[in-house]
Amino acid sequence: MLERLNEAMEYIERRLGGTVDVAEAARIAATSEYHLRRMFSALAGMPLSEYVRRRRLTLAGAEVLAGRDTLLEIAVRHGYGSAEAFARAFRSMHGVGPGEARRTGAAIGSQSRMTFRLTVEGSSDLRYRVVDKPDFTVVGPRARVPLVHSGPNRAIVDFVRGIAPEHLERLEKLSDQEPRGVLAVCDGLDPSRAEGTELDYYQGVITTAAAPAGASVLPVPAGTWAVFATSGPAPEAIQHLWRDVFTEWFPSNPYRSRPGPEILRTHMSPDHTEADAELWLPVEREQERPAQDS
Repeated sequence: MLERLNEAMEYIERRLGGTVDVAEAARIAATSEYHLRRMFSALAGMPLSEYVRRRRLTLAGAEVLAGRDTLLEIAVRHGYGSAEAFARAFRSMHGVGPGEARRTGAAIGSQSRMTFRLTVEGSSDLRYRVVDKPDFTVVGPRARVPLVHSGPNRAIVDFVRGIAPEHLERLEKLSDQEPRGVLAVCDGLDPSRAEGTELDYYQGVITTAAAPAGASVLPVPAGTWAVFATSGPAPEAIQHLWRDVFTEWFPSNPYRSRPGPEILRTHMSPDHTEADAELWLPVEREQERPAQDS
């Protein structure tokens, strides 16, 4: 998987001066566009679209300082329709406008080319199982919240705190299949997984019972799920589980993520310092890569 991903990165680098076709990059990586975006975001710590933007602005920055072409020529070559749009993007990355950078020789930023390597540390031993699950329904309160890559998501914290405990108790009684109990369910994530994009967050249960008045309902079609378990200090154990699944498990196993909700079941210790958690992710088996023509 990492070898294929690096081939896709080479393709992206060659296409920085034109159109980067993410679907073609996914084909080179022998995976889906959805999974490529997910994998890249998890491994690189930024969305693929942001990496492409930063690489283009890195190349543009070197051309600005070289002084051979006009700023408009550089802007057009790197996909910007006007000098103004280019200047805004340039300043957002480099902290200085292109004209000022050229006049003063100011220091500018640089996004290095990325390649991916497998580092063997032996630090994680992921416990997982694969479940083929028929269609089911998530029922519970829902909020539209922004995606936050690190640190607490205040929108989710405030939303959950606003749900009356007795409402959650009634909801939990409706849970009648795995994963059981009140769950954190994230659905409708933007394919770019860029920070600040919005998603639907449910504090709900999986049930065959009728939804109570005012509750939101999320039908989920049948499919395959990879289920990961962890125990340890909260919230570190859960954060490390997410990290290890995408940086270690997916590159080492013949599965890729597919569209669908991401489900987290958490049981906290009485003092809320320890957690037992299960993470359910929708997956499908990787297709075998077609043989290369000789």
